[in-house]
Amino acid sequence: MGDGIRRRRCSRRLHIGHTQYAGNFTLREARKIIRIGPAEGMEAVGLTRETSAVLGTIPPTSLGGKGAGAANTMRRSDLVQHKEKEKGPSTRTSQIVFGERQHLLRVLDSLEGTELPIARMQQERRTLEELIHARTRELNQINTAWDEKIGLVLSADAKPEMLEKLVKQAPEEDFYLLRLISEHPRANAKTLNKLAKHPYGAIRENVARHPNADAATLAWLSRDRSQPLWYLVAFNPNTPTPLQRRLRDRLKRLGENQPSK
Repeated sequence: MGDGIRRRRCSRRLHIGHTQYAGNFTLREARKIIRIGPAEGMEAVGLTRETSAVLGTIPPTSLGGKGAGAANTMRRSDLVQHKEKEKGPSTRTSQIVFGERQHLLRVLDSLEGTELPIARMQQERRTLEELIHARTRELNQINTAWDEKIGLVLSADAKPEMLEKLVKQAPEEDFYLLRLISEHPRANAKTLNKLAKHPYGAIRENVARHPNADAATLAWLSRDRSQPLWYLVAFNPNTPTPLQRRLRDRLKRLGENQPSK
């Protein structure tokens, strides 16, 4: 049996199931975050069979119950553009570490689908698997049992009380987990109120458009001076009518002041 045939039979062990995303590693969709094949592939990157199955097969739009359809609409608004404040090197949040791990998994997947000498294939595979495993450990240092908690959020059995508990336990640096919860259709008003004060702009944006955000939270976000969240608050059906009217009037005035092309 030739080397090429042997390599093809042992390749495709790890598979990446996500769309390409921007340099800040903000995923537009959370579905199919990781899809991993046989058990040896999962062990190589430090993931359990149960966790990888959850992460690879449960899209957020499969979540049932009231408001489940919101998962399709709660995405970054084109109206809101912001840049996080830069104060020296970026903190290694879970959003960044997870993005790196996804890129490394993609490289490993590509590597194993190409024709390479066996010695080079084995060496580069070991190097990549070590880097992937290192990032899995780093995610667990940010938040214990990180992949399992992501799996809980994406599970069809996710309950509002569980999401609230995960938010209370999560450190501020766990941007990725908190972002997922901020756009979850079952996140309750109390959870969203806490997330409305998070420093990551994408999380606050999700809260501003969330159908479960209450009037007090929306009023707070409308005063956010770091980014124009009032655009989103103006069209949230839970925004009090007087505030909604003022914000929409402001939007109308801005439109009238724009120079015509």
